[in-house]
Amino acid sequence: MLMPSIFGENLFDDFFDEFARPARNVVRYNTPATNIMKTDIREHDTGFELDIDLPGYKKEDVKAELKDGYLTVSAQTRSDNDEKEENGKYIRRERYYGTCSRSFYVGKEITQEEIRARFEDGILKVSVPKKQAKPAVEESKFIQIEG
Repeated sequence: MLMPSIFGENLFDDFFDEFARPARNVVRYNTPATNIMKTDIREHDTGFELDIDLPGYKKEDVKAELKDGYLTVSAQTRSDNDEKEENGKYIRRERYYGTCSRSFYVGKEITQEEIRARFEDGILKVSVPKKQAKPAVEESKFIQIEG
């Protein structure tokens, strides 16, 4: 038995899915949260490349921030779906507002100017250079011996 489209494909399939996977997070209706911000990280000789999946997001919805050695990528979306009858009564009205974010430790030596990012086809591509940690120079501290 199929139900009206406001319940998705089938009301009962959605209902029983929750019993099979009670911990399932839903970001958008029928869109599991696991489909958002999947990240591939590649290492090269000179740095790292991150490909972060953000399907359905626009460039202006995505922000990247570097703070205390952590690169935080966040995305925010908003969706309004209104369908009206001819006389103006609502048949269906749905709204969605959501945010998601991920943080990656890139090191305190990396500066904001060194990180490059571009957004194309729903994928945020971020390039982070490698920095060699400066070896700590051990200072010898002598205690003066009187005598």
